[in-house]
Amino acid sequence: MFFDSFVMAFSIAGLDSETLKNLGISIGILLLFILFRNLFTKYVFQLILKLSRKTPTEIFTQIFLGFERPLGWAFIIVGLYIAMDYFPFMEQQNALFLKFLRSMIIVLITWGFFNLSSPASGIIISLNQKLNNKIDLILIPFISRIIRVIMIAISISIIGQEFNYDVNGLVAGLGLGGLAFALAAKEAVGNLIGGVVIVTEKPFSIGDWILTPSVEGTVEDINFRSTKVRTFSQALVTVPNSTLANEPITNWSRMGKRRITFHLGLNYQTTKEQIQRVVSRIEQMLVTHEEIHPDTIMVAFDHYNESSLDILIYFFTNSTVWAEHVKIKHDVNLKIMGILEEEGVEVAFPSRTIYVSPQTNELLETMGSLD
Repeated sequence: MFFDSFVMAFSIAGLDSETLKNLGISIGILLLFILFRNLFTKYVFQLILKLSRKTPTEIFTQIFLGFERPLGWAFIIVGLYIAMDYFPFMEQQNALFLKFLRSMIIVLITWGFFNLSSPASGIIISLNQKLNNKIDLILIPFISRIIRVIMIAISISIIGQEFNYDVNGLVAGLGLGGLAFALAAKEAVGNLIGGVVIVTEKPFSIGDWILTPSVEGTVEDINFRSTKVRTFSQALVTVPNSTLANEPITNWSRMGKRRITFHLGLNYQTTKEQIQRVVSRIEQMLVTHEEIHPDTIMVAFDHYNESSLDILIYFFTNSTVWAEHVKIKHDVNLKIMGILEEEGVEVAFPSRTIYVSPQTNELLETMGSLD
């Protein structure tokens, strides 16, 4: 009933039965390839993916994942080409149609390689591991973005040539407008140059803990314009590369050792002999401690404070990891406390001694007796 109405409608439009037949075949072929695409994505591709994951390397898996969606669209392009053989209103060998199909194939290929060049795809990291990590982690996202820009530029130029567009004229136009562009995008160019400086000098890498006048935290990403830093409060701070490149950068992750220094205040009742024994025992404890760096250890009676005799304790831990560093400091403090207890020495606390003259003392006693 519906088909008869459909045929009647097109008959009124002046289409004969042969034309309608070819139109129906053309639409049917296109719908069939759309069905094939869904079946391929749901069953065949998943099977190929499982087989690729059994290989010793993940490169093939990353390639299949990168081209998953472009392959799905490739079914539609093939179906469109075959369906056009029966399409009554346009020839299959139509020049504009063929240019369109070739351009779509270029787009799909670029799309697949664009996905592969993503840092999230892991293929660049996998290749870097095979090269024994010769590429610094900070270079990976930067290289990825450069590759993407180059691929898009090449793709656009090929598609432009496909439609007989003069790409050389476009490049010349960009060259003439380069100065105006640079002046208009001064900040963007500055950030780009700052990114190049950071990548070439490598003051930090992805995952490093850095401190600058602008931010402190862990480096998560670097791109052409900015660097993203995750602070310890889990906030994500985006710092322009031009700012970061002109600031002093402290990279805590590249410390070979981590410092601990403080003053230990002993009360004024401590004798000279007790101070000497305490200093000697604390220094010996630090020298023999497995987690203390042996190069720089200083324990000495430093100066007379208002209410304490201060001993300077200065040393470094082997570990630079904050949690391990705190545990070592905790252990050292407990050992120092044990030494003080064994030597009968007390830690000083803020205090003040008031001396009263005999005359003042008699006056106070007299005033007390009057009460």
